Amino acid sequence: MTTDLKLYQIGTFAAGNRLLDPDERSVQADPGRANAITSGHRACQGCGEALGARFVLDAAIRAAGGDIVTANATGCLEVFSTPYPESAWQLAWVHSLFGNVAAVASGIAAALKAQGREHVRVVAQAGDGGTVDIGLGCLSGMFERNDDVLFVCYDNQGYMNTGVQRSGATPPAARTATTKPVGAEPGNVFGQGKDLPRIAMAHEIPYVATATVADLRDLERKVEKAMSMHGARYLHVLVPCPLGWASASQDTIRLARLATQSGLFPVFEAEHGVVTATTPIRQRVPVEDYLVLQGRFSHLFGEHGRPDVVARIQAGADHNIARYALAPDPEVVPHD
Repeated sequence: MTTDLKLYQIGTFAAGNRLLDPDERSVQADPGRANAITSGHRACQGCGEALGARFVLDAAIRAAGGDIVTANATGCLEVFSTPYPESAWQLAWVHSLFGNVAAVASGIAAALKAQGREHVRVVAQAGDGGTVDIGLGCLSGMFERNDDVLFVCYDNQGYMNTGVQRSGATPPAARTATTKPVGAEPGNVFGQGKDLPRIAMAHEIPYVATATVADLRDLERKVEKAMSMHGARYLHVLVPCPLGWASASQDTIRLARLATQSGLFPVFEAEHGVVTATTPIRQRVPVEDYLVLQGRFSHLFGEHGRPDVVARIQAGADHNIARYALAPDPEVVPHD
């Protein structure tokens, strides 16, 4: 159900909270929000993962009425939020190994079911390393069994906590500690990695969605929708990392937005393996606008740049746009 609203702002695509009824406002607009992850954590300035985790967990807590347990894989989120003997979490939180958080979360859900406490909901959290690579087997098993768990991947496209190494989610041509910007194919090679949202869809689980920290209302809505369902659900959130991406800390939201506007990160929802909704691109931009703000792609520009590699990245973005019908007009508008 949707409600027509009259916008009084000029040049905006968003409706401010003041135009909405209190029960329709965002979780973060509520002074009684849970603050699942609170002050005291040690995330880097501009960390997209810290922002994404706060919005995801606060929305999940509201949707579950406070009856929630979360399992967290080893990774940046776990390290910066729980330096022994401290913790920035204000909910039932369990630390797991790097690769088994899906199995741990499934075990928690099974234990709650055996106790007759199925009203307590389970959320699993991991970075792209613990999701796309090390934890893929356990995650696939969770999907196959259709365990009652919402699994959230915070994708910063690399192993940032251990020194910015390449992961299965690292984009082509990106510089990391293990993909040097030299040779015929500088940075990460093309044709490798995994598209986890599509892999999740192939399991035909009840719900799969992608989101970014550039559209936090959309992120909250998708969490609440996922929490209204049962069975295995998967949410893949793009969370820029200033450290690993060699970007300015104030550009985190801007980069997440450019990733969607260029077509490099399609935003969509799927149920039982079928795409049910997409977020169209309102102002399409060339991939260069996104790449040039990140030091991990600096070898593609300048006097000895690689326009041929940029063209290949653009072709990948164009393919995403066509696959998900994100923009009816193929024209690309340069970003200011």
